[in-house]
This record gives sequence, structure tokens and C-alpha cells, in this order.
Amino acid sequence: MAPSRARSGVPGAAAAIRAAVASWPDTRDTPHRFGGVEFLIGEREIGHLHGDRLLDVPFPRAVHDELIAGSGGRVQPHHVMPDSGWISFWLSEEGDVDQAIAILRRSYELIAAQLARRQAQAATVKSRQVAT
Repeated sequence: MAPSRARSGVPGAAAAIRAAVASWPDTRDTPHRFGGVEFLIGEREIGHLHGDRLLDVPFPRAVHDELIAGSGGRVQPHHVMPDSGWISFWLSEEGDVDQAIAILRRSYELIAAQLARRQAQAATVKSRQVAT
């Protein structure tokens, strides 16, 4: 019996996704503790990829729910922790590579904005301490 497309993934997907994420400011990738590669901004995980076939990404619950509801079943609750804010996206055709990159970009932008807010807050606190 031939393997399903979802299980075999999209040949070359991981390389294309890694290259896209590497082009974003302040990102890096590292081996993931459960296999594959994880993408980071600072110490925060943007998401991780299991080969050419599966992308897992953390989101705030509202974004998680929005992505699942608007995907026609393509974006699913995390395959192991379905009650978390994580989503799973199975790559099964060429167009899925662009969608996976878009999902990771959404995570990246949310995290980058949060980090920028924290940095601005820390600077404000520091400037107030210096002024007193």
C-alpha cells in the first residue's frame, strides 16, 4: 500500500520553509526536542516543523480558534495536545508550503509585537527610575 500524501508530505517543503523563516529579522532555527526543526525569535518559539509533512505552531487561543474555523479543516488543533493553543497543519500539496509560511509569519508577527511592547515597557520603567 502506498503511503498517503499527508504522511509523506511535500518534498522540499522543509527547506523552503526554513529559507523563508531565515529571511525574517532576528530569527534562527535549532533542532526540536521531538525531532525536526524549531524556529525562534529570541528565546520564543514561532513554531516547529516535522520534516516535509507537519507544522505545529503556538497561538493565543483567539487566533488558534480563528485559524481553525477559517481553514476548511486544514488547520487543526494540535495533534497531541488538542486542548492547548497549538495548531497542527499537515502539508500534503505544493500550495501548502506557502500556507505554512503564512501561518509561521502570523506567529512571528504576534511574538515580535509582544517582544517590542515588552521592550518599550522596560525602557519606560528604566527611564522613570533614572528620573527619580
